[in-house]
Amino acid sequence: MNLRPSHPSRRTLLSLTATAGLAGALGALPAFTASAAPQRPTNAPSPPTFPAGRLWWRAPADDHSMIEQGFPVGNGRLGALASNDPGRELLLITDATMWTGGLNDTLDGDGQFPYGRDDFGSFTLLAQLTVDLPDHDLSAVSGYRRTLDLDRAVVTTSYERSGATYRREIFASRPDDVIVLHFIQSGGGHYTGSVTLVGTHGEDAATSFGAAFPNGLRYGAAVTAHGRGGRVAADGERIHFDGCKELTVVVSGGTNYKPDAATHYRDPSLDPGRLARTKVRTAAAHTTATLLRTHIADYRTLYGSMDVSLGTSTAEQRSLDTWERLRARARDGQPDPELEAAFLQFGRYLMISGSRGSLPLNLQGLWLDGNDPDWMGDYHTDINIQMNYWLADRAGLSDCFDAFTDYCLAQLPAWTDLTRKHFNDPRNRYHNTTGRIAGWTVAVSTNPHGGNGWWWHPAGNAWLCNSLYEHYEFTASRTHLERIYPLLKGACEFWETRLLTTTLPGSPKEVLIADSDWSPEHGPLDAKGITYAQELVWTLFGNYCAAAAELRRDGGYADIVSALRRKLYLPKVSPRTGWLEEWMSPDNLGETTHRHLSPLVGLFPGDRIRPDGSTPSGIVKGATALLTARGMESFGWANAWRGLCWARLKDAETAYRLVVNNLRPSTGGSNGTAFNLFDIYEVEKGRGIFQIDANFGTPAVMIEMLVYSRPGHVELLPALPEAWSQSGSLTGAGARGGFVVDLEWKQGKPTEVRVRSVGGRTTTVAYKGRSRTVSLEPGDSVTLKDFTR
Repeated sequence: MNLRPSHPSRRTLLSLTATAGLAGALGALPAFTASAAPQRPTNAPSPPTFPAGRLWWRAPADDHSMIEQGFPVGNGRLGALASNDPGRELLLITDATMWTGGLNDTLDGDGQFPYGRDDFGSFTLLAQLTVDLPDHDLSAVSGYRRTLDLDRAVVTTSYERSGATYRREIFASRPDDVIVLHFIQSGGGHYTGSVTLVGTHGEDAATSFGAAFPNGLRYGAAVTAHGRGGRVAADGERIHFDGCKELTVVVSGGTNYKPDAATHYRDPSLDPGRLARTKVRTAAAHTTATLLRTHIADYRTLYGSMDVSLGTSTAEQRSLDTWERLRARARDGQPDPELEAAFLQFGRYLMISGSRGSLPLNLQGLWLDGNDPDWMGDYHTDINIQMNYWLADRAGLSDCFDAFTDYCLAQLPAWTDLTRKHFNDPRNRYHNTTGRIAGWTVAVSTNPHGGNGWWWHPAGNAWLCNSLYEHYEFTASRTHLERIYPLLKGACEFWETRLLTTTLPGSPKEVLIADSDWSPEHGPLDAKGITYAQELVWTLFGNYCAAAAELRRDGGYADIVSALRRKLYLPKVSPRTGWLEEWMSPDNLGETTHRHLSPLVGLFPGDRIRPDGSTPSGIVKGATALLTARGMESFGWANAWRGLCWARLKDAETAYRLVVNNLRPSTGGSNGTAFNLFDIYEVEKGRGIFQIDANFGTPAVMIEMLVYSRPGHVELLPALPEAWSQSGSLTGAGARGGFVVDLEWKQGKPTEVRVRSVGGRTTTVAYKGRSRTVSLEPGDSVTLKDFTR
């Protein structure tokens, strides 16, 4: 393993106050805590294995290319990349809360928050685990294969040596809060070697360790092992095993992070090393079969909520391993519908593995190959954290969204305090020229300690709130709406103090525009009324008014916000470019093919711009022209955003091309999909990095092509491409308004749709201009047929 030096790689141009009602809103705080005794299934049936449910490769990962070749496992908090080398199994272990840095509550001379690994902080590795098998070198084995079973969340390695067949399984159990490695064999083989656990911040090899960062975060990990036949013994530094017919290794670890501003995001009573030892001992007291059954039963409650079929691949395609299939798809241009469905399901696998009961997915998700991830592996608030969660509700994984909600609520007291203290500092180029301040906002980058990094990002609060509100639209959960209400109201209070009154040339009518801001991440640094802010705030104000009405709160203030919304300036089409304006100027002031689609947030993820006749046709044409000008070749996350916009415009083939673009194999650091299906982002020629948002954004495109929804309306197959049109199905897709949709189609037309209410009451279900109105009680469902008549 190559632990890279801990110097920051800066983005190339690219006293806490309490908040009223917040303590009740937070509910149960996620942390590395003592687990309740898991509920053990008495008879957990094996999940079905679909053609798309099992991915396989013919080679292990190189220790020096783990981020592109290692297989990810995770239980939502604890994760690892596994090498699956026959002679040396390597796990790079992470905990979602393993962060350096702190509150970072000062501005530099340029009005920016510091952005380094010591002040702002960085996501880092927790530990490295190796299982050495000296006589199992890759050159000494045959028939090697490794598999990622998406249906079971199990990584399997198998090979033959000296007439015996060897097999190992790796899985990350949420109920037992451990990672398990199980080594078995048949044909008279045995295992002899050692297990080594080391920290990645200078800790020596040991069966357990505990340490602390200068920021006061304590962390620790522990490992244990037991075997059948042979001998297993520990000497303090490592575990030795000799002649074992079967071997089980159990590892766990964590930190004393606590997402509570009142305790400075620490639990001083928690000893992570001791807790890790308890967890591995408790888990090891059960048979490996029991641990596996419990893990699969827990995982399947989420993974089994959705299935997708996009058609049938050829026998020749099925005969190829996953990497060869990716290469063939790019080389031949032949659709591979089962591979494409598997890529969607891989995104769901990552969501379940990386976002349950802890911090939300950051730029790296839950996975690292060193201690110096680009942009610190932070939470970027100008697209990335939002895109990470576009998939969850659409893909039947609403429970995984909770980590995002919990994070925002836990950070709110610190964000509010930093806004009050520093936003109107004259060094901040984006300070309110009104001189007033209220509520909260964030910087471009945020950490889990309440801290901000880089420039202030005034519209970031609106985008975070709109994402949280959209989750309510999918789930119809009043409890969730009550939890996020303080965030919505605080963001509105901020914008009430920030908006400026002006008149447009040739019009006496007064309008409200956003104060000076930067349209991410190009063009003039100081521009008033940028489309990005106007659209996001327009949506925020509408969402707040709807929330206040639903909860019957603050009617007077909701009236004020509604009046502000009616006066907001909304963008127009430039008479010079024919594009929807990004700035209040007819000129293009930035990069034509820039990665961000900030002026199109009203098309996606917003819903103000629609091609259904409800939006002036000139605005739709202007948005389409701008989207066309942005191009089809960009980073994975930018391609995904483009694909979602084209899906909203019902351009199936263009949306599909962008999905296919992201499936191209990455070679030499180029944009595309790595050996292990992670998305690679080429930050500079020849240097690609892993950034996880495209692994969620691209599957979200695929679902949006099959089902579009907004409250009160569901549209079937709005952007079905020719490649998927012959036959297919999608079950368990979330629909805004509080519904779940199951859909089957043949020859490009829906043959059956089942709509189930998870809280919604009435919606129209439409296909190509034909629609039916469905009224349901929560929990009820209805099946519709014959949409083509």
